[in-house]
Amino acid sequence: TDEIMQQEIRPLVAVDIIEQLHRQFAILSGGRGKDGAPIITFPEFAGFSDIPDEDFLNVVTYLTSIPSLEAASIGFIIIIDRRRDKWSAVKASLTRIAGAFPGNLQLVLVLRPSRFIQRTIADIGIKLYRDDFKMKVPIIMLNSVSDLHGYIDKSQLTRELGGTLEYGHSQWIHHRTAIENFAMTVKTTAQMLQTFGTDLAETELPNDVQCTEELLSTHTDHHSKLKDELKLAVKQGATLLTCIREPVTRSANSKLSPDELENVATVERLLAQLDETEKAFDQFWTKHHLKLEQCLQLRHFEHDFREVKLSLDNLMEAQAGFADIGDSVTRVEHLLREQKQLEEKGQEPLEKAQSLALHGEQLIQNNHYAVDSIRPKCVELRRICDDFTNETKKKYDILGKSLELHKQLDKASQWCEAGIYLLASQAVDKCQSQEGAETALVEIEKFLVTAKEHQLSNPKEFYNQFDMILTIEIKANAQRILQKLEDVQEMFDKRQVSLKKLAAKQTRPVQPVAPHPESSPKRASPKITRPA
Repeated sequence: TDEIMQQEIRPLVAVDIIEQLHRQFAILSGGRGKDGAPIITFPEFAGFSDIPDEDFLNVVTYLTSIPSLEAASIGFIIIIDRRRDKWSAVKASLTRIAGAFPGNLQLVLVLRPSRFIQRTIADIGIKLYRDDFKMKVPIIMLNSVSDLHGYIDKSQLTRELGGTLEYGHSQWIHHRTAIENFAMTVKTTAQMLQTFGTDLAETELPNDVQCTEELLSTHTDHHSKLKDELKLAVKQGATLLTCIREPVTRSANSKLSPDELENVATVERLLAQLDETEKAFDQFWTKHHLKLEQCLQLRHFEHDFREVKLSLDNLMEAQAGFADIGDSVTRVEHLLREQKQLEEKGQEPLEKAQSLALHGEQLIQNNHYAVDSIRPKCVELRRICDDFTNETKKKYDILGKSLELHKQLDKASQWCEAGIYLLASQAVDKCQSQEGAETALVEIEKFLVTAKEHQLSNPKEFYNQFDMILTIEIKANAQRILQKLEDVQEMFDKRQVSLKKLAAKQTRPVQPVAPHPESSPKRASPKITRPA
């Protein structure tokens, strides 16, 4: 809606009418009237009447589109230099301008023919044909450039009109084409950025690592190329700005014309527009690039999760296969070694799972967009790790109990065998004597003391202690050994009773018999009571 937009969208640009501009039948020197009105000059041009209407209209339309809207709204001042021409040329110029000038006119100044006859004819002609020109603005006929200086300050007129304004037509065309090229570059760059931004916004995020990496690489490369285009555009604008300001930087006494100042302002606005576009693009790219990076992080996390989950599932399946609790000490010890191997084998996947869960939590802490997808996976990984650890501890507890049980059963069985062997080794003939019986009793009593070490004296307590692992087979084996213990104990009890009886037997005592004295007189003797 401002001058930038006006210059960007106008139908004509310098390159479209470059040949007509080079003919220089009309120029916009950059001078201004006292009220700031832009000045368009029609220099002396021999073939002015031969210029095609289309060429004339295009050039005049283009020239009137260059000043700012504010300046153009004041109205244009037209200077027609026909000092070396005839009245017919003046009339033709005024007629053509009146019929085709597209801008708002404020004043027309005519430098009339300098030859006396043509000047006289011009004076008469302007009086006769003024109404025919259909101009609602004053048409002032001037005799010389001195008269012109009464209306326009010398500083706003070129040297051809007795002024001091520096103007080079070729340089002016070069600046105009450069400015318009830069404006087109800014517009094209903005469109490219907008198109790229739209493509990014509409891009669906891939579902695997490889495609995400390729997309990230492609978008990053495209972004780098666009950034290079932006740098080139900024460099182009900066160079153009330097060229426009070159007269001022070359000489401190030089001043830029109002049109040149407008050119500077235009380029500066275009650079500002470019800077704003770049900032907006960078802001958008930062968000998009972050999302792509987070998408890649998510795909890596999901890929690692699937691998770790598979390892954990296999580990849990292997652990579930350890249902056997063993039926002997040897078997239980073998199972414990296998359980230890499984535990060691599980360390690596467990560590990976814990590490992956920690990584997932870090992604969540970094405000990852897929929190709802990451958090449940972290929870599941930790749950499986805890399940394996708890199940492993449970397995060790069960196998430990089983080992203790079978060791006790083995010891009990060995004790029974040792007891039977002891009973069998006691020779019957040696036990018939008191000393032999007592010796046998001592041996039995010493052996029975060792029964307490096996803690099998109380079957109820034994069953309570190992109830959690008593399978039908183990229970049957335990009952058989307990029964054997009971039988051996009974055998010892009977042997003890027998041996105690043998040890208690004594030799029968000899009753004393009183001698019969043949020589003693028969007399009554006192009764003597002997102790029993």
